[in-house]
Amino acid sequence: MAANPAQALTARLSADVLERRPSPLWWLTLVLAGVLAAIFALALGAIFGWGPGWMGMNIPVAWAFPIVNTIWWIGIAHAGTFISGVLLLTRQHWRISVSRIAEAMGLFAIVLAGLFPIVHLGRPWFAYWLLPYPNTMGLWPQWRSPLVWDFFSIALYLIFTLVFLYVSLLPDLAILRDRARRRWQRYGYGLLALGWRNSARQWQRYQQTMLLLSALAAPIVVAATGVISLDLSVSIVPGYHFTIFPPYFVVGALYSGFSMVVLIAIVLRTARRLDALITRGHIDRLGRLMLLFSLAVSYAYLCEIFNGWYAGEAYYWRVYADRWAGPYAPMYWGMITCNVLLPQLLWLRGVRRSLPLMFLLALGAQLGMWLERYVIVITSTHRDYLPSAWDTVWPTATDWALLFGSLGVFIFLLALFVRLMPSLSIHEMREATGPANGPEPAGAHPQHTAGSTRA
Repeated sequence: MAANPAQALTARLSADVLERRPSPLWWLTLVLAGVLAAIFALALGAIFGWGPGWMGMNIPVAWAFPIVNTIWWIGIAHAGTFISGVLLLTRQHWRISVSRIAEAMGLFAIVLAGLFPIVHLGRPWFAYWLLPYPNTMGLWPQWRSPLVWDFFSIALYLIFTLVFLYVSLLPDLAILRDRARRRWQRYGYGLLALGWRNSARQWQRYQQTMLLLSALAAPIVVAATGVISLDLSVSIVPGYHFTIFPPYFVVGALYSGFSMVVLIAIVLRTARRLDALITRGHIDRLGRLMLLFSLAVSYAYLCEIFNGWYAGEAYYWRVYADRWAGPYAPMYWGMITCNVLLPQLLWLRGVRRSLPLMFLLALGAQLGMWLERYVIVITSTHRDYLPSAWDTVWPTATDWALLFGSLGVFIFLLALFVRLMPSLSIHEMREATGPANGPEPAGAHPQHTAGSTRA
């Protein structure tokens, strides 16, 4: 008797976690990512032990590269919440194939984003002073400090992403628990499943919780990046002092986030041979979203230039003249190339359905968005109001170690996740495929059969 498609799908996805041995490519990826993670740890040790002078920054460029990396990682994290929450709320069923990896990507990216402001502190071991807790000295955080705003926005986003990912995993953890053959797998996944038994009441509460979290996703996306952008907007520094920054940063974050989802989806599709589940149609839709947010970013660039010109202040105009022809001009024009010009290829359907081209365009988007943060943070401050304070700063070996080391940590965590957890949502895939055991009885819960933990 031929296997039911939903049963075959469940067996395939659960076997990837429970039975399939890691491939040599997975081990190679894990080792290389582990080496980069070790370099990241060494760089952190050097900064914590001898001070932030190991990083390339000075006066007036006092924020420099940790803030660049913070904003970049927060942007990558945002697509996970958008795909999982907003697209779920609008019932975009194609999101099923990429939602799980987007959620995991968002969690690991926001963890890294939260590390860099701590690295930036002169005395990072006192980072807990940002917490509003009663203490013997009667001191409270300085609520006018952007560091305090960053702490609460990043902490809120971290908690939300963790809860969203864990709740969405519950039915799949129960599937792994019921199909596991090894005792440690049954106990481990059983403990994480929190007693999920596939009852109608559990499904009802699960759906209500997911809808509630999805409704919170959009304001949290806007709030987290908007608060980070206010770190710049509230200052009087030319190049920072713009009210357009909150929406500007949000669309830029979504552009970089969707491009990272494209990269991970293509790699996962190739490595796990998931051609039938992560199709070219899914990559096509992600490409359309990349194009949409690239156009929004391009519009934000024009508005920023217009506002600088319309302000009528010489200092504002000097910022843009310096970006176009100063020492950081290659970074600025590289940003324009990656974020404005190259994405115009996404108007072509053949480009959106070509995996190599989409991979290259997504890589270019990541480079372009990092350069965008570099241009905003560095070029706005390296020429202050006083010519005597003018200077240029460039990344040191420690800065590069932190950047590429954080990428190593991200890849390491992601590789472990796809090895220990289903890289695609099994219960949502089953629902999309159809009932697992024939037609549902009249009045049955719409997901009662499709999400069954016993195939």
